[in-house]
Amino acid sequence: MGSTELAANLFRATQTEEKLKKEHIRGKTRANQTHYEVGAKVRKTMLEISGTAPEDLPTPEKSIKQIEREHRKLTDKNP
Repeated sequence: MGSTELAANLFRATQTEEKLKKEHIRGKTRANQTHYEVGAKVRKTMLEISGTAPEDLPTPEKSIKQIEREHRKLTDKNP
């Protein structure tokens, strides 16, 4: 996941949380529906601004796990 997708996911999560609090939304079904609606708006906004859908964003060549492993190997060799 690149920085744009990561930021969009964080924005979606925080905005969903705010909406749940502000509108006193309770229950799993209503919370899931709210999550879906906020996600759809974030996706629409991304398409309007950049013209790129989240699923079409480039992915990094290495995963965070791969980078962490490489970092551990380097620090283990050079304590």
